[in-house]
This record gives sequence, C-alpha cells and structure tokens, in this order.
Amino acid sequence: MQLKKYTDYGLRILMYLASRNDAKLTTIREICEVFDLSANHVNKVVHHLGQLGLITTKRGKNGGFSLSKTPETIHLDYVIRQLEGDEPWIDCYSSYCVAVPACKLRGLILRGKEQFYQYLHEYTVADLMSGSGAELATIFRQRLTTANAE
Repeated sequence: MQLKKYTDYGLRILMYLASRNDAKLTTIREICEVFDLSANHVNKVVHHLGQLGLITTKRGKNGGFSLSKTPETIHLDYVIRQLEGDEPWIDCYSSYCVAVPACKLRGLILRGKEQFYQYLHEYTVADLMSGSGAELATIFRQRLTTANAE
C-alpha cells in the first residue's frame, strides 16, 4: 500500500505548521517553497484540511493558515482516512474477479486495514515532532531561506 501524494502533502503541511512556534500565518507560497510543491496541489490540500477543521484559514492580503488544534489532538489515523478517502484497498466486485464467493482475501485485507488504522490512532502530529521538532523547524527554515535566495 502506498499513500497518495495528496495525503503525503497534508501530513507535511501539518508537520510544518506544528513546527512553527510563532503566531504568524503560513502561506501557500511558503509551503510550496519549503517542500518544492505545486501551488495548485497545496491549495487543494489546504482547503481540505480547513474543511476538516484541522487548520484555520484567513483569506486576503494578510491571509494564510495555521493549526486550529494542538498537534497532540490530531490523530494520524483520522488525517490519513480523511485525505485518502478511506476507499477499499482491493476491488472484489470488479468484472475480472471471479473468486468472490469463496475468496478470503477481502476479509483479510479489511482486517489488516483496520489494524493499520488502530496502530496509527496511537500517534498524533505531536509524535511526529517529539524529539525532532526543533530540528525539523530548523530544516524547514533553512529550506525557506534557500528558496527565497534563489
């Protein structure tokens, strides 16, 4: 299984916001520069994170976004389920699958998927930052400084 780039971007954005220790709003441009991403993709992810209530967005000249919840309250299973769309990992009802009546694969995959999400529920965005939060903040600032110098 591989997470979509969309989900990857969402997790990176949340980590970046969690690394900030100031009240300044983050911009789409800033995220694009730090992670070398397309503004179009970042816009979509930021909009979705806002709809989920994970970030607060402000439009306009001095606009931007910030975390609306503490990193300790943002569970990874929730973020990934929401950004991935929680679609089935296998398609047992497609025309090419003739084994459905006797196949146990679907049940095994569903159980594995639930165990995956149960495991991720034990972790939050804060856990991604613990021990390395200051180091990540430094890396993000260096990337931003480098991007602005170019």
